[in-house]
Amino acid sequence: MFQKILVAMDSDSSQQVFDSALTLGKAMNSQLMLLHVLTPVEESSPRIAGAFSGLEFYPDIAPEVSEEMLMSYRKQWDQFETQCLEMLRSHTAQANTAGVTAEFTQNVGNPGKTICAIARTWGADLIILGRRGLSGLSELLLGSVSNYVLHHAPCSVLTVQTVKTTTEQSKIEESNVSY
Repeated sequence: MFQKILVAMDSDSSQQVFDSALTLGKAMNSQLMLLHVLTPVEESSPRIAGAFSGLEFYPDIAPEVSEEMLMSYRKQWDQFETQCLEMLRSHTAQANTAGVTAEFTQNVGNPGKTICAIARTWGADLIILGRRGLSGLSELLLGSVSNYVLHHAPCSVLTVQTVKTTTEQSKIEESNVSY
């Protein structure tokens, strides 16, 4: 039934999503394509340092600080990219060891649109992705990749409810209080 499964992973919920995909892949003798989309809005992606976060809009005021901040951010971004590739390599090896054919790709862009585009070009029968369970104002402000994919995917979609981390829960509560 599902021969080609696209597994959309972010660094926060990757294990739960991968475990679900591997279980289904074994049961259905499916091929897996593990996908991570690099985006600066991902929860664990690097952020520009707090006190200097507004200086990028005023490059003439402190060009050396701006340059230093940019170099630091690029270094953090490179580390983030490498960590995400390692996550994909590790999960791919784990799937192959378990007898499930798997490959991976990492792209940069809008997660929802990229997931749907890769599913279309790769010919996926099913997309598996995580869902953090945001609702109300938090979902409106932060957007919902799973919601976008559910409405635009070229194939069936399975969402895996992932456990919210303490940090995520705190951010949700803060956004609900501050508005």
